[in-house]
Amino acid sequence: MSTLTLPRLALPALTSRREPAKPRLRSEDLFRNNHELIIEHRGEEYRLKLTRNDKLILNK
Repeated sequence: MSTLTLPRLALPALTSRREPAKPRLRSEDLFRNNHELIIEHRGEEYRLKLTRNDKLILNK
């Protein structure tokens, strides 16, 4: 009687624990009908602008 040998499946290795979900903000909620907002970071002001082409630009 012959024995059937099946190939082994390669399983992904468990590498690390899952990272917690990162905060997510919608740009519509940030801008609220404006095209520019100011972000303060470590005493510095940065301007986040929404362009006519619906792109974001961050300037110091």
